[in-house]
Amino acid sequence: MIVNATTTEIDSIMLHGLAKTLLIAAVAVNTAACTRIKDTKGYLADQQLVAAIQPGIDNKDSVTRTLGRPSLQSEFDPNTWYYVSRQTEQLAFLTPKPVKHEVLVIAFNDKGTVTKVDKLGKEEIVKVDPTGDKTPTRGREVSIWDQLFGNIGRFSPGAGAPQ
Repeated sequence: MIVNATTTEIDSIMLHGLAKTLLIAAVAVNTAACTRIKDTKGYLADQQLVAAIQPGIDNKDSVTRTLGRPSLQSEFDPNTWYYVSRQTEQLAFLTPKPVKHEVLVIAFNDKGTVTKVDKLGKEEIVKVDPTGDKTPTRGREVSIWDQLFGNIGRFSPGAGAPQ
């Protein structure tokens, strides 16, 4: 308890307490901003339902009733369905990193009966790293000046007019 304190001393003590409170609040906000962000996208597979799909017994309709519509169908073979799910973690503003990646592949024959049920995991992910170089193009090198002023004088006054 402060007994013989002046007004400036009391203001100084209160300002010091306010500064501490603001500092604690700023640290709490910054700490919360650096938490891990978990994100799940795609098909969330129930392992019991997936195990219920049996080759030679199930068909496209029964698979659709059991698992729902596929995430995507193969571009080259409409008898191959993919159920894709992915879980990522991200720290603050950094690039998300895959933690879990599953692809359930269901193949059908021409009659629509399941022939194969396969699971692919995170180890199957292929990282494609495109080159940062320029794409080669055909033709001649054109400078910015050629692009801006290259067509001056190339056209006759009557060209393009309806006759």
